[in-house]
Amino acid sequence: MAAWGLGVLTAAALAAAPSLWIALEKDGIHDPANPGIKLLQQPAEALAPLPRDSAGNMVRWVQALESGAINPRTNILPETKVRLLDQDIIVSKFGSMPAVKFPHRQHTLWLDCSNCHPFPFADKAGANKFSMSAILNGEQCGLCHGAVAFPLTECNRCHSVPNESLRRRTATP
Repeated sequence: MAAWGLGVLTAAALAAAPSLWIALEKDGIHDPANPGIKLLQQPAEALAPLPRDSAGNMVRWVQALESGAINPRTNILPETKVRLLDQDIIVSKFGSMPAVKFPHRQHTLWLDCSNCHPFPFADKAGANKFSMSAILNGEQCGLCHGAVAFPLTECNRCHSVPNESLRRRTATP
């Protein structure tokens, strides 16, 4: 099995992993003198078996989810109805950047609709005014991206639809 594949960690994987993730004792958040720190799982141990990314926390979370490497809870409260929405929405058309494609499926695989609707996003087409300034300030998409999801420096992951392809589809004959 490859060192970074799913399954049991090899000695080589464990040796290489600490360079990617900071040990809890050195992260500036956890108290290294607290004896309870030994009870916590180190990031390298937890994250090394997951599919590798080149940015952020170095994990491709959607790939980990789709491959079965992780299986997050779909709900905490038993009465919560899980709704999977397999619909892509083009958020921004004809700007200087490629348009944004928002994939509902990847988000609703592990987030309930109520995580985003009605706040920070109204669930009505055209009702949301997106702003890169707001996103970069930790609002809108920036609530998660840049925190727990891939970072905002990965522009092409969202801005992925060439504007030219949209103009052809929407042009009237």
